Amino acid sequence: MGFLQKLTGQAALAALALMLTAPAAWPQAHVPRAGEQLDFREPTAPPPQPATADPTLDSQIAAARDALKQATTAFGEGAIRAERLTRAASGAAAGSDAWLDAQTALADLDAARARQVDVLTDLEQLASDRAMALAPPYPALDQAVTEAQQAADASAARIAALQRGLAPAT
Repeated sequence: MGFLQKLTGQAALAALALMLTAPAAWPQAHVPRAGEQLDFREPTAPPPQPATADPTLDSQIAAARDALKQATTAFGEGAIRAERLTRAASGAAAGSDAWLDAQTALADLDAARARQVDVLTDLEQLASDRAMALAPPYPALDQAVTEAQQAADASAARIAALQRGLAPAT
């Protein structure tokens, strides 16, 4: 009460009124407003729908796998020739006949790898088209893309290893 004794007249009356009405207003001040109760988080995504069989896509995947098999076979045959010529040119100077033969074989090998990359590009385009259409993942397509990527990567690594065995071009 010492505080109220220092106040005079109207000031004391106003302070007393404020102290008496403040507890009644206090709980309402801490009640959340309607806008504060809204949930602005992203809704959870629905589970992906299972892919339904697509005969057209299956035939495109089969054709791409056949093309990949042919390209891989051609690469393997070319790699045997390139390895033989690269071994023959391993000590040869850049620009020699043996070195040029090995470089030509590596260029042919790179062309065979390009056919693998073409198949990979076609498969990735199919996957991209499905994604743009918001279609669910297609496991056979995903597997074919992975196989083509692995084949192209293995071929690139094999070419790089063969090139390391040759003298650098001057």
